Parts: sequence; structure tokens; C-alpha cells
Amino acid sequence: VQLQASGGGLVQAGGSLRLTCAAPRTIFSVFSAYDMGWYRQAPGKQRELVAVIASSGNTNYADSVKGRFTITRNNSRKTVSPQMNSLKSDDTAVYYCNAKQGLETNWGQGTLVTVSS
Repeated sequence: VQLQASGGGLVQAGGSLRLTCAAPRTIFSVFSAYDMGWYRQAPGKQRELVAVIASSGNTNYADSVKGRFTITRNNSRKTVSPQMNSLKSDDTAVYYCNAKQGLETNWGQGTLVTVSS
């Protein structure tokens, strides 16, 4: 599945941003079977999980974003989006969309989020 990420940008600390990952070339029945996630990589750091929403709808969040980020998916539109609120400078990173099913893993291109203090 091909993934297209968008929505990154510059935001002040305390602000909000919504990212979107789309799979326009995938039929919705296929998209709905994937576990969808967002990861991020800050300069000089390893890529880390931000949030995941399973095909079942169950969600999982990194401790650092719990209570601030909410991930949702729209299978009919083939999109997955994290709503990111109360952003902090530590949230500055390149954010990557991910789709997993079994041993298959697909990555989208990154989108840069910069939070200014």
C-alpha cells in the first residue's frame, strides 16, 4: 500500500496540528485490514512510535503523547490522522505514517513538524 503523509508545519508551543496519512490507490476493504500508525524521528534520535490504531479500532499511544494526541482512522476515505494538541518543543520531529499487516510493513514519506517555544 502506498502512503501519502501531509499536514506538517510550524506551530507555536501549546498549539495544535492535524496530520493525515492517505492511501488513495488502495481499496478501502484492503486499507481497513491494516494496522495504521504514526512514528516520529527527531534529529539525532531513533524513530519512535507515536500512536497506533489497529484494524479493530484499538489504539495505543506513546506515554509522551497520551492525553494530548488522538489517532483516528476513516476506512472509507482510507485515511488515518493524529490530532495533536498542546504541542511541545519536544514534539518537533519528522513524522512518518506506517501500515502493517502480518510481516508486511509500508512507510510513507515523512512530514516535518516544528514546534517553536
